[in-house]
Amino acid sequence: MLAVECARIGRPHVVVRIAGMALDWVEDQTLIEAEFERFGALFDALKAVNCPSVVFAGGVDRPNLDMTRLDARTQAILPVLAAKMAGGDGGTLQAVADIFEAEGFVIEAAHEVLAGLLAVAGVLGAIAPTEADLADITRAAEITTALGVVDVGQGAVAAQGLCLGVESLQGTDAMLGFVARSQDLRPDPAGGRGVLFKGAKPGQDRRMDLPVIGPDTLENAAKAGLGGVAVRAGQVLILERDKTIAAANRLGLFLYGLPESTS
Repeated sequence: MLAVECARIGRPHVVVRIAGMALDWVEDQTLIEAEFERFGALFDALKAVNCPSVVFAGGVDRPNLDMTRLDARTQAILPVLAAKMAGGDGGTLQAVADIFEAEGFVIEAAHEVLAGLLAVAGVLGAIAPTEADLADITRAAEITTALGVVDVGQGAVAAQGLCLGVESLQGTDAMLGFVARSQDLRPDPAGGRGVLFKGAKPGQDRRMDLPVIGPDTLENAAKAGLGGVAVRAGQVLILERDKTIAAANRLGLFLYGLPESTS
């Protein structure tokens, strides 16, 4: 989990726990309890402990706001947030970053805090993609870019040139679950098994919500009958890198970083 790795870097820090969100990994962390309806209280709590910067790490569900509990600062920023929340996650997170910066906080990217998180180009495990796999990687990358333009998702699955699944609000695991249940969609059972591709949305603020893969991603890709996982180099965070590569090798999957300059 990205939040766990960020919390264990050794720098002085506090962990913000949002009401209603599970956080069972916290050990001896200093906690600030936060609520979506009370941004003002969160800002005050961060300033009270002299916190100069923030790192956004970990998934957050879209909230159902209790309009009777809004504090004054939340009331002031709500029109901007509500307008962005009507669109995609990218616009919403950019608005949140702007609000934190307006309060004087510096936004640090997770990959700046944790060295070595970003995927690099090339074959990352023991298995290399075939020419057919590379063609599917290119196809899935094109689909992912198109999704990102309209701020929908950061991943897609392609096999034999066909799109088997696209990522939306449900997330990567749900997409792979659908592909696992739909393995008969591949036109040639003896052909390419397909690839999961993940990459950032065009123009995305890379301090916020970059795509993430980890060992579980490889496990789910294997269950979906895929040949491997590809990511856009410099745009995707690999958690537990050694375990992720080991999982790819054990499962017989390729793990590949597509150079950032290619389509």
